[in-house]
Amino acid sequence: MSEIKLNAELRNEFGKGAARRIRRADQIPAVIYGHGEAPLHIVLPILQTLRAVRGANALLTVDVAGTEHLALVKDIQRDPVLQIIEHIDLLTVKKGEKVIVDIPVVVIGEPAPSVVANQEEMTISLSADATLLPKHVEVDLTGRIAGQHIHASDLVLPANVELLADPTLLIVHLQEPNAAADVEEATAE
Repeated sequence: MSEIKLNAELRNEFGKGAARRIRRADQIPAVIYGHGEAPLHIVLPILQTLRAVRGANALLTVDVAGTEHLALVKDIQRDPVLQIIEHIDLLTVKKGEKVIVDIPVVVIGEPAPSVVANQEEMTISLSADATLLPKHVEVDLTGRIAGQHIHASDLVLPANVELLADPTLLIVHLQEPNAAADVEEATAE
């Protein structure tokens, strides 16, 4: 995972009115916290920040008045109607530090003919080095037959990445199309 560098300014105004003024000025209010230090309230440039936080678990180098902070995007608050970013929470990390993150699960390949794959989990909890987070974990369905299950313990994880989820957690279930229709009808009734 590559680091993205953002220049930030310290923020000394707080509250709804101040946050609205910041957003009108094409900036995003944010906070950097962690490692027992006092939270650092900052303002980020909107365009660079939008590009930086497109993917999950973005690793950022935030320059605040000449001091660089390595941080992971922990939470993004969005307006429910307009979908604009209202606030970002950043978690301070150090190189070599292990962090707990939810990584997307991506299904690749085609199962055997006439087999339906149901993905039960879209993300999986992992522990990994903050600077070496995988973008996703792949599940290959190539040639799999009906009745097979793929559990969290079956996932192929990159080196130095530890599974935190329950190993018996069902990730993908493969079944015949008729069985899938029967399940949908039963739940509809």
